[in-house]
Amino acid sequence: MAYPHVKRIVIVDDHTIVRAGLRRILDDLPEWEVVAEAATYDEALTAVRTIGCDVVILDISLGHRNGLDLLKQLRHEFPRIPVLILSVHSEDDYALRCLRAGAAGYLTKDSAPEKVIEAIGRVTRGKRYMSDEVAEHLAARAVDGAEALPHERLSDREHEVFRQLIRGRTVTEIAKALSLSVKTVSTHRSHVLQKMRMKSTADLIRYGIEHKLE
Repeated sequence: MAYPHVKRIVIVDDHTIVRAGLRRILDDLPEWEVVAEAATYDEALTAVRTIGCDVVILDISLGHRNGLDLLKQLRHEFPRIPVLILSVHSEDDYALRCLRAGAAGYLTKDSAPEKVIEAIGRVTRGKRYMSDEVAEHLAARAVDGAEALPHERLSDREHEVFRQLIRGRTVTEIAKALSLSVKTVSTHRSHVLQKMRMKSTADLIRYGIEHKLE
């Protein structure tokens, strides 16, 4: 069977083994071609700007830069290129945030290869992809009129700091991991506590455990 227009894919993940695994899956499919791999925010932008592609597969965690930042930049510069998020993070916590930021789809890294293929196929055809669980979650919210949970009201940067805090990391460790100043992280921490109406990091950790946020 001939494929007159092969879909060009850029894989963005800071783990070599993940990129290699995805390439192995996609190399067996003649209708798709991996034209570039990137491990960082800057590498990804350079690849899309210079090589071009039909879809970007993006990890939400990119070392010092959040994948959400890259998602927003890609949506700004290349609004017609769909971005499929492939993440280790639970769907309940990240999927809606990514979809609201413009992602064409979201699935976790423990998904079966068939699901990955299905998701890529959908977004390259201009459709959205979400798991049954996320779809049910959205439907339930629409029907019940449920309010957002406290951590869902945080900005993307505050949410990133929040996730680091509930893992028990100190402000200094977070500042180093996110390439921010200690003062900036401390300010974000104060905003997180205020928005979530909590008094300490210990309260945030208990909240994270209660809501099963890894």
